[in-house]
Amino acid sequence: MTTTNPADGDGADLPVIPVPRDPRCPLHPPAEFAEWRNSEGLQRALWRGQPVWAISRYHDIRAALTDPRISADVQTFNQTYADDANMPLIFARMDDPEHNRLRRMMTTDFTARRVDAMRPYIQDLVDGFLDTIIGKGPTADLVREFALPVPSLVISRLLGVPYEDHQFFEENSAKSLDTSASEEEAGAAGGALFNYILELLAVKEREPGDDLITRLVARVANGDLSRQTAAMTGFIMLQAGHETTASMIALGTLALLQHPDDLERLRQTDDADLIANIVDELMRYLTTVHSLVDRIALEDLTIGGQTVRAGDVLLMNLPAGNWDPAFVENPETFDIDRNTRGHLAFGYGVHQCIGMNLARAELQIALSTLARRMPGLRLAVPPEQLKFSDEQSIYGIRELPVTW
Repeated sequence: MTTTNPADGDGADLPVIPVPRDPRCPLHPPAEFAEWRNSEGLQRALWRGQPVWAISRYHDIRAALTDPRISADVQTFNQTYADDANMPLIFARMDDPEHNRLRRMMTTDFTARRVDAMRPYIQDLVDGFLDTIIGKGPTADLVREFALPVPSLVISRLLGVPYEDHQFFEENSAKSLDTSASEEEAGAAGGALFNYILELLAVKEREPGDDLITRLVARVANGDLSRQTAAMTGFIMLQAGHETTASMIALGTLALLQHPDDLERLRQTDDADLIANIVDELMRYLTTVHSLVDRIALEDLTIGGQTVRAGDVLLMNLPAGNWDPAFVENPETFDIDRNTRGHLAFGYGVHQCIGMNLARAELQIALSTLARRMPGLRLAVPPEQLKFSDEQSIYGIRELPVTW
């Protein structure tokens, strides 16, 4: 059994997360993650300036995310604002039963039935953006002209956010997730988004609609939520609802371009099950949420052969877990026929992504329609010129120049 590192010192010798990816294979997790999986115990690393235990094995991650001795409520444990009644509650950073109480207020907006009802709207959006791209003619930046606006419009509609404000929330969302930004810069960007949603709550009080923000306003009126918690909930949903899906559309397109036989199968099929499996294999293979799921130990415990002390922070290394040979054979192979059930791209346990049905629908429609309507799609620049976002908590690509 491995014991806790007795002294991290200044952390100068610890690897820093996010770990940069090899520019020769930027869609693969860092090679170090295989070493972390194979090493005894857990890997000590620096994340956001603090020492953490990185959990990199598939079964250890699942165990940690369901262990009642391991909490999502890091802020309260550290008394960051536990005694401040004016601070918003963050449902994703809470434990049951309060987490479940807050989460249930939004589940009706993300059920499979509700998402299925949105599919025609998503299809119209996708077709509209592709009409514009194809009509303009080669070339196009698929990030700016397709991957980002599609999920931004979808989440705007669901929340009731005016899409004309998309540039504001896209820029501030990216800055708040930028690990290379200073704490002040990231905090200012997040604060700007929070205040924007706070103002939108007031608008929805005067002009209610059929949207999530309006339903949160009703919860405030009923005394179920504070105004600050409602605003924080809207902020989280706005940010999570476009960043991850936009990254997956762009990186998924690039991965398919690197696997032309699989892209051709996607282009030729109308099999919904195959399309769904391709998307889930892309999510396993790419795992864009590479440094965002942290937990805290409530008591001394052992996980993955590692003694962890109460108060230690644990970071779920989702890309490493999804590439664990204990989960799938030959994980480095992109295999659209494999059984991807159980991948960790949406997390696991009670905190599993509330919007996973919507994200899957957007990806299935966006990628299958793109493949079908642009059969000659290819990169417009050499692959080595592509620039990726290692510094973001959600991995992505800055631009994707394509031609056809």
